[in-house]
Amino acid sequence: MDFKEKRKIRKQKFEEQFGDFVENSIGKTIVDWDLIAPELPEKPEKKKWYRVIIPMGMSGDGSEYHIYVKIADPKKLCIFFSGGGVAYNEYTAARPITGGKVAADLPNYYWNNLRPFTQIMNIDMGIMNLKDNTNPFRDWSIIDIAYATGDFHVGNSEFPYEGEDGEQHVLHFHGYINFLEAMGISKNLFPNPKKLLIAGNSAGAFAVAALTDEILRMWYKGVKDVTVLSDSALLLYNKWQYTAREIWKAPAPICEAIRSDNITLSWFRNLYKKYGDSLRYLYSSSTRDYVLSAYYNDITNKTYKTDSDVQDAYYEQLREMVGELKRLTPGFGMFINNWAVPLITKGGTVHTAVREPYFTKFTQDNVTMSRWLHDAVNGNVYDVGMGLIL
Repeated sequence: MDFKEKRKIRKQKFEEQFGDFVENSIGKTIVDWDLIAPELPEKPEKKKWYRVIIPMGMSGDGSEYHIYVKIADPKKLCIFFSGGGVAYNEYTAARPITGGKVAADLPNYYWNNLRPFTQIMNIDMGIMNLKDNTNPFRDWSIIDIAYATGDFHVGNSEFPYEGEDGEQHVLHFHGYINFLEAMGISKNLFPNPKKLLIAGNSAGAFAVAALTDEILRMWYKGVKDVTVLSDSALLLYNKWQYTAREIWKAPAPICEAIRSDNITLSWFRNLYKKYGDSLRYLYSSSTRDYVLSAYYNDITNKTYKTDSDVQDAYYEQLREMVGELKRLTPGFGMFINNWAVPLITKGGTVHTAVREPYFTKFTQDNVTMSRWLHDAVNGNVYDVGMGLIL
């Protein structure tokens, strides 16, 4: 091993240790300052976030699983599928996300547990933010289906893999089980909403297309005012059906609906076939998503990094995706942005917006995403940012 290689390894090790230190410090602060969302009491306050521990639920590493709920207007309910990466083989299963891996720019694919740090992503930003007076969804009841299983919320299996430590481990793909348990709680807390928003970001955005039918058939059949939003769900892979069927062991109807390398498009086609224009359909993405392009690069080139080439490929895929969704129904509302954050987006554009500070702060064509979404759930569906991909 030459000097440059040794220096690179030392630098990487330092960055990994520093990243873990930062994440652990933030987590400790959340605990020490008593910022952890309390467990749901018998008489909860309105417009306050609570945790609900799911006894039958499980995170990917086998640890405790919980969801978050906010009780507000009982007539307006948002069911939100949280994101947090994906695992689709042994290699990805062995590399869950940690602060250290992110800081050292090492391969990291999915959150495998719910620790204090992950609460920030679940309930503190974007559509979830109770402190942002410009957030038009502060008065909505919300059930946040947390995500720590790497299976787009549809898995029901135990997946053995060899970890980076050389030891044998099991990844608990329990996303579908967690979903079922969460929906039972949702129906108990919010039995008769009049207006329903089913939304998700990243991995959760894939789940929106896959699980909306089940939500409407099994728990909220009587709700007529329904909007669905999939924020940043585009990842082409020709083994999606195999992954869903053999690795995640998702329910048969979910697997059978996958008819192409575009899993989101397949699931939306299946959803539209059943519900037609009785639902409002929304899709959002940035033009050169730096995260999804890195995943695509890993799938095609075994390199988990983003660069201008894979960002350009994502852009072309997005153009095709939007066109296909519009052919499905011209009423499919789009929010396309080209927001970039120096250093973070690595020459590309942001990954997701609905549960980010960008939700109420950034504009595209002089419209915030929060305004666009609020208009849509109230019946005014339109497109934003289409000029970026035409």
